Amino acid sequence: MSKADERRSPGEVLGPGLVTGAADDDPSGVGTYSQVGAQFGFGLSWTLFFGYPLLASIQAICARIGATTGKGIAQNLRQHYSPWLLRVVVLLLLVANVINLGADLGAMGAVLALVIPGPVLLYTAGFALLSVLLEVFLSYAQYARILKWATLSLFAYVGVLFVVDVPWDQALRGVLIPSFTFDRDHAMALVAIFGTTISPYLFFWQAGQEVEEQHRRHVKPLYISHRRAGIELKRIRTDTLVGMGFSHLVALFIVIATAATLHANGIRNIESAAQAAEALRPIAGDFAFALFAIGIIGTGLLAIPVLAGSAAYAVSEAFGWTEGLDRKPREAKAFYGAIVAAVLGGLALNLAQVDSMKALYWAAVVNGLLAPPLMVVTMLIARNRKVMGKYRIGGRLEIGGWISTLVMWVVAGVFLLS
Repeated sequence: MSKADERRSPGEVLGPGLVTGAADDDPSGVGTYSQVGAQFGFGLSWTLFFGYPLLASIQAICARIGATTGKGIAQNLRQHYSPWLLRVVVLLLLVANVINLGADLGAMGAVLALVIPGPVLLYTAGFALLSVLLEVFLSYAQYARILKWATLSLFAYVGVLFVVDVPWDQALRGVLIPSFTFDRDHAMALVAIFGTTISPYLFFWQAGQEVEEQHRRHVKPLYISHRRAGIELKRIRTDTLVGMGFSHLVALFIVIATAATLHANGIRNIESAAQAAEALRPIAGDFAFALFAIGIIGTGLLAIPVLAGSAAYAVSEAFGWTEGLDRKPREAKAFYGAIVAAVLGGLALNLAQVDSMKALYWAAVVNGLLAPPLMVVTMLIARNRKVMGKYRIGGRLEIGGWISTLVMWVVAGVFLLS
């Protein structure tokens, strides 16, 4: 263990996990949480409280795979499992990510048009161009700092709670006491929440970012550098717990805010994050609207590179291309080309005026079907001694990972049967 490792500041400890967690609250996620709050009030708040350890477990396992092997999820799949499984996983991930990119870009453009009246499509294209330029032409160290600072935009949703009237006794009851009605509406809401919070692109991104961090710090994977293992595994645990906790807390705040305003005033149907922001204005005032809108744009700028980057990691690792945000564009042309293609695919959905709610629905379908089998494979990789050596998972982390996987299989079953 080096003295530099011992002196690492909180800003260095918090990285891949924090950014991944914050990116989970993307504009499409904000739309989902807003709809849940508007439709059911505080009734389903408990899902986010109880879902936190599920997401934290599987993300910590993905981070551990990346840090231990020095390879991403797709590369480990390519080296240790059937090629057809890799192709199916990467194809489904690409489809889901492009649809999510389209929904997020469209939401950002629509929200900016509410704040500064103008052409939505032009704003959408502008956000796409800005995201691509930053991700392709900034160095990884610079971009990682920007992404970490961008997580502060989530505090906008914390601010909303200070300007709306929240019946905290009811809100806390909804968080701590589970309630559920076995009907189609509640089943679809449950699927939407878990499908939004536990998404495959987060698995690929956090594992890939652990590899990027090794390159940035010029250190070797844990299976080679055993002396660093203790402090690195502790850092991953802290980073993931904080990042996923931040993500779920903000999601919970969105549900509480929309339940206390929209649901309480009879507004039950929200079709997008932009509509949620606009609906807040007459009820909670311009300041609450502005905070909500800022949050949507900020989280979108954070989520777009994560969605595009995770797709590029998966494709590049599947084909053995040179990859990594620490590479210059000329060194990893195919990797950066995949980033550009993914963003352009999302933009094309907006130019084709694909219905955003249908897009989100199909993204949820793909994510809901992809997550459970991918989680099984991820658990098998993490338990494989040939892959992980003495750092294969066990104990509470393994139990948490398998419980998370089982829950997502149940959610997928509910989705298919509802």
